[in-house]
Amino acid sequence: MRNISELNTSKRILMGPGPSDVHPRVLKSMATPLIGHLDPEFLEVMDDIKFMTQQTLKTQNPLTFVVSAPGSAGMETCLVNLLEPGDEAVVCIHGVFGNRLADIAERCGAKVIKVESEWGKPINPDDVKKALANCNPKLLAIVHAETSTGVLQPMEEISKLTKDAGALLVVDAVTSYCGVDLRVDEWGIDALYSGSQKCLSASPGLSPVTFSQAAIDVLENRKTKVQSWFLDLTMVKNYWEGAKRAYHHTAPVSAMFGMREALRLVLEEGLENRFQRHKKNHELLRDGLEGLGFEFLVEKEYRLPMLNAVKIPAGIDELAIRKRLLNEYDIEVGGGLGPFAGKIWRIGLMGESATTNHVNMLLGALKAII
Repeated sequence: MRNISELNTSKRILMGPGPSDVHPRVLKSMATPLIGHLDPEFLEVMDDIKFMTQQTLKTQNPLTFVVSAPGSAGMETCLVNLLEPGDEAVVCIHGVFGNRLADIAERCGAKVIKVESEWGKPINPDDVKKALANCNPKLLAIVHAETSTGVLQPMEEISKLTKDAGALLVVDAVTSYCGVDLRVDEWGIDALYSGSQKCLSASPGLSPVTFSQAAIDVLENRKTKVQSWFLDLTMVKNYWEGAKRAYHHTAPVSAMFGMREALRLVLEEGLENRFQRHKKNHELLRDGLEGLGFEFLVEKEYRLPMLNAVKIPAGIDELAIRKRLLNEYDIEVGGGLGPFAGKIWRIGLMGESATTNHVNMLLGALKAII
């Protein structure tokens, strides 16, 4: 009979594309004794989370909450609620997660019009303008921070083009949330989703989302049922809103306790201070990596400070070095995806992992190995 021992994992230094390191206060909050998901005290926790999510997303949208599932479920929540069979959706693709948006939209029965750019470069607004002019779009979906390539997509011009076309703007902010400036109301974003495990530095498994009144109007005027029971906002919103909360599902109570504390930490630090911390440590890492012969994939003005995509110098076995970083130094960095597999590293400086110590530990280990 197999003997299953007590779990005792290695203490890793998380510098990949997610998850990031978690603050001890968040871990402590997750060990808080359980209460019921309809307990009045837990409903207060939900209210706290909603308020702080609004603050960190810079929105007053009443329908702002946390999906009890990871960021990919947040992506599905936005699309399955807003799209019906036959709708036209413009989907911008400049990496893995734009492709995932297109796949989900097609599964909703929508006609997808793709706007693509070379991986490692942002979407060109001129291409968006042409696509919007040649269809009757219900929405445009785009990734703000493309985790597979390290591209930060400028949003304001594309938002204006989308609004001029009478379409909803859906944004993937999984990696950008709490790491760079994100202005839901000012940028006219109608539906947005993120994840708990990146720059927020909570445990994986939750997805903050927000919906504008225009998006809610679309939801309330659907002609067909939302294809997903679990993600159907016509039901889920009744668990998060109003004086009488309607049971929908058993919320992940411990993860929500951690989410609440992670949001408190963000607001204690201050959003602008947090953005500046990510930028400062990105620059420190950039200087050190360039000194070791690494080059960045993305042009300077479009680089994500929290997800650094760097080309592997000639003659270096990238997989062997990543294994040594993990096995000898307990440092995790990510490899490339899709056409960049084996060609780049994706080095995360997210939330609690965006520190000078993290940068110096990685640079020191690389100098020793290389």
